[in-house]
Amino acid sequence: MSKVLTHPGPVVDIPQDTFASQLAALREAQRKWAELPIYLRLYALRRVRHCLAERVDQFAGSIYRPGRSEADSIAAELLPVLDACKFLEREAEEILRTRREPNDSRPLWLLGVSVETRREPWGVVLIVAPSNFPLLLAGVQCLQALAAGNAVIWKPGKGGIACAQVFAEAFAASGADTSLLLVTDESSEAAVEVMDAGVDKVILTGSAQTGRRVMARLASTLTPSVMELSGCDSVFILMDAKLDRVVEALAFSCRFNGSATCMAARRIFVPVQKSVELENRLRHILSLQPHIELAESSRRQLDDLVHEALLLGARLVYDGRGDHSTGPVLLTDVRPDMRIADADIFAPVLSLMPFRYEQEAVEANRLCSYALSVSIFGAESAARKLARQVEAGCVLINDLIAPTADPRVCFGGRKQTGFGMTRGRQGLLEMTSPKSVMLRRGDDRTHMRLYGNDHRALFHGYVRAVHGSGFRSRWRGAVEAIRGAITLFRRQRQTPR
Repeated sequence: MSKVLTHPGPVVDIPQDTFASQLAALREAQRKWAELPIYLRLYALRRVRHCLAERVDQFAGSIYRPGRSEADSIAAELLPVLDACKFLEREAEEILRTRREPNDSRPLWLLGVSVETRREPWGVVLIVAPSNFPLLLAGVQCLQALAAGNAVIWKPGKGGIACAQVFAEAFAASGADTSLLLVTDESSEAAVEVMDAGVDKVILTGSAQTGRRVMARLASTLTPSVMELSGCDSVFILMDAKLDRVVEALAFSCRFNGSATCMAARRIFVPVQKSVELENRLRHILSLQPHIELAESSRRQLDDLVHEALLLGARLVYDGRGDHSTGPVLLTDVRPDMRIADADIFAPVLSLMPFRYEQEAVEANRLCSYALSVSIFGAESAARKLARQVEAGCVLINDLIAPTADPRVCFGGRKQTGFGMTRGRQGLLEMTSPKSVMLRRGDDRTHMRLYGNDHRALFHGYVRAVHGSGFRSRWRGAVEAIRGAITLFRRQRQTPR
């Protein structure tokens, strides 16, 4: 039985043949949607944005995260989705327009050939959403997929079905074809069923472990995907950094969304000269942070990682763990070879990693399996220089997390953090497949002829004339090519027809 259906409406078991008919309707709706001029699709998304905004109260009640207020949810999730939609309305037509490649870079031997690159939708895009940001991440990806001309199947993460339903209701209220958006239940079986039924691209936000399982599933059909996976993000504190700003940012990282974000600060590289002062300041501000309820699996993982780090020489500076809830945990003297410095964990834990030289910290950071984001605190010139050295999908200077909600920002990582981009210009392009269209004008068919030894001088000379290393070499090549062409011309005239 399938649990895939068009919303609004309750999730119910649907026979497999009904799901097949839904998928067929989805593909038919997508073909019609893709045929519309992009300005009409963007006009439809404008109506969707207005309908989303009208449901602010419903979203506030449907987005639940432990320890997060309704105001936090609206600011962290709905507002960035609306801003992303407005960005698409303004920029998508230019980003997706057909581009004619300049002729001045065309090879001489292809004279008469013009090239243009089109951006075409994949077709049906499956969006597998996470539980920590149920609206923001899937919502932006959904809007980008629709703007590019795709249809969408949205698989909510745990606890995300309610806000997905509100989104689908707003989509329907805008007057858009409801066949363009299907929502499944929250189970992993629903995602497997959709992938097995056949989609054209998968956008996954989840753990590295989930990413491996999904990629293995997609391997048999070679279905393309974007993987936005785990993080174990680092913060670099330079000598001229303002510690009050650093301390406030790290406290925010522990508090924001209960520290359940892949961009939360985990590894803090601090100069040894500043480490003691930073410890003292953090100990005080972390003691004022609210406690949160952790999933049992996250609690066990945190306890295991902290216990192992202490056995290997780390020191516990502050321990906010309790019997029923957990506050921030602060360790120092953490080394790159400790598991806590290479773990994707949704828990408020900070690991201070003192360094003597900046390059020492850069090399230690490279040892981590994840490379999502890096935050650097310090003077702009020095921070920009360091930004060129660190391995990460995005770098923030003098801030944490929040700037990535800018709709202009493309977001993605490297290494076990995954591949591909979501959001921003590159995220929109990920929702399309490039198609090159080449046109030859005129009646030249020289390239269709059979080349023999008579053509040797012409081609050898041409290669040297165009690609030689110096003026003398290129000049000799040009002379050789011209002589070869003259010889060919004479032989062709002498050949009886």
